[in-house]
Amino acid sequence: MQKRPLGKTGLQVAPLVFGGNVFGWTIDEQTSFKVLDAFVDHGFDTIDTADCYSAWAPGNMGGESETVIGNWLKARPGMRDRVKIFTKVGSVTGGPHEGGLTEAYILNAVEKSLSRLGIESIDLYFAHWPDPLGTPYAETLGAFQKLIQAGKVKAIGVSNVDADQLSQSLEVARTGNLPAYQVLQPEYNLYDRARFEGPLQDLCRAEGLGVVTYFSLASGFLSGKYRGTEDLGKSKRGGAVQKYMTPRGEKVLAALDRVADRHGATCAEVALAWLMAAPGVTAPIASATNPDQVANFARAAALQLTPEDIATLDETRT
Repeated sequence: MQKRPLGKTGLQVAPLVFGGNVFGWTIDEQTSFKVLDAFVDHGFDTIDTADCYSAWAPGNMGGESETVIGNWLKARPGMRDRVKIFTKVGSVTGGPHEGGLTEAYILNAVEKSLSRLGIESIDLYFAHWPDPLGTPYAETLGAFQKLIQAGKVKAIGVSNVDADQLSQSLEVARTGNLPAYQVLQPEYNLYDRARFEGPLQDLCRAEGLGVVTYFSLASGFLSGKYRGTEDLGKSKRGGAVQKYMTPRGEKVLAALDRVADRHGATCAEVALAWLMAAPGVTAPIASATNPDQVANFARAAALQLTPEDIATLDETRT
């Protein structure tokens, strides 16, 4: 599988990243191991998680996903050399929180992540959300600088920021001789386009940032398995899908159906292939709950969309 350079990090990644939010939530540890094994067997090599995953599940406290990944690495000698691990700091439940991105918070949180993952260094460490406390960028980037110098983090990224916030942080890094964010993790998919396309996408391309997208399948809506409200009970994520059941959502699914039929592919494979071909996108992040879904990822990576396919899908922008 052909690898792609991840911005200026020096990392080379396969064109799809596994989303570890399902570990400890929709699949247990045993199933998680099987899915991760299949992911690597298909030629993929990068796993994304966060220190808060999956705190939203009943009985969880956060850190469950990192723990599952750490246990999998421990049970697979030599696997750490084959995969890249991304994780995040700055959230407790999946959204912004009062801990913010202060130096003290980051330096404490990274030790917990490293311990749960059972690794000595995080390949890519993300600031998960803009700091609600207003911590200066210089303090946050200074904390990341200490982690890089200590060998605990190899590269840094940021998630859920707009173009102005990203631009300001890059300027602080330049003027303060601090490490700059090298990767952006935005919400971006065939339905949710407005927050990334435009100034933010242009800035990432101009600055050479890598881009790994989350909610790449719109919480599963773009898989095509949710065609009406009666389908919402098909998974634990069904509640997050209802907002897509709009006239435009129907238009998006119809376009996916047309392109999928041309290629003998699934809607999910087409939606992921569209992201892989999107300007400035390095790789989409996607989750799976069984090994068969991982096989879909491999087919998506091999799927070459035509200009006609792209035009069909882009007609659904509005």
